[in-house]
Amino acid sequence: MKQILVTGAAGFIGSKICEFLLRDGAQVVGIDNMNPGYDPRLKEYRLRNLQEMPGFDFIRGDITDNALLDRIFTEHSFDAVINIAGVPGVRLSVENPWIFLETNTTGCLNLLEQCRKHAVRKFIQASTSSIYGENAPQPIPETADTNHPLQPYAVSKKGAETMCYAYHYLYGIDVTVLRFFTVYGPAGRPDMAMFRFIQWIAEGQTLQVNGDGEQTRGFTYVDDIALGTILALKDVGYEIINLGGHERISINALIRKLETIIGRKAVTHYQPIFKADMLANLADISKAHSLLGWDPAIGLAEGLERTVAWYRRERDWLSDIRL
Repeated sequence: MKQILVTGAAGFIGSKICEFLLRDGAQVVGIDNMNPGYDPRLKEYRLRNLQEMPGFDFIRGDITDNALLDRIFTEHSFDAVINIAGVPGVRLSVENPWIFLETNTTGCLNLLEQCRKHAVRKFIQASTSSIYGENAPQPIPETADTNHPLQPYAVSKKGAETMCYAYHYLYGIDVTVLRFFTVYGPAGRPDMAMFRFIQWIAEGQTLQVNGDGEQTRGFTYVDDIALGTILALKDVGYEIINLGGHERISINALIRKLETIIGRKAVTHYQPIFKADMLANLADISKAHSLLGWDPAIGLAEGLERTVAWYRRERDWLSDIRL
């Protein structure tokens, strides 16, 4: 039975990865610092669901704490590490870039060093589509330029990616870097557009749109991201792989779809676009298909229905989640 360390285990993507691993019979050690970067009720909700499943061991801690990591790796014999922990957010990284470097880059280094010391052979690193910058071709292949990131968040992830390569080259650690594209779904982060739009429309609040709303995204349902991450546990040497949705949609069209599902018209306010935001991102996923046998299974229409249905079920406490 495999034993896997998942960092960021109470986070949006990390918790879903843990859930699927546990269903597959793995032993999962999850670590999360439960930081209050967004309303902690969401992390607590996800964590409660995991703690009801057999095979899950939770440690409250931070990947920047090397002494804690050394103790964890000494007490367990991991087959793989899946590093989903990190500080997310394009805007926040502009306001406070130091925490992004510490957690996203140095935190990754700490985990790689523990893998070296304790002979953990497989390492998965979560990265981001933000790394492709402003002028990437659409859909974006993994070979597109990543040397012109628009914000410190992408810089911190680029640093983690290249550190992963160094540890692969020097110590033979098998590494898969996964670049995620605009993930959404139930229990999503409240700082992301999907959660915000649903809450604003459902509660009759003004919906804020940056720019003219014609910027496009290839949204990816969280279950697909989790399944792709688990498929990436296979030996690849060192590879960078996009995981992203296959349907492009503008923000304005997304709002119209949500209005139809929720049954309420949005009150929309347009404001200047944020300089660090990308105007478009759609993944070229041919590499994920050929190397991992992965294709997104949940289309946007179904994913939106599922996400709105979850919001309705949990509306009593979600309606006042701070954004």
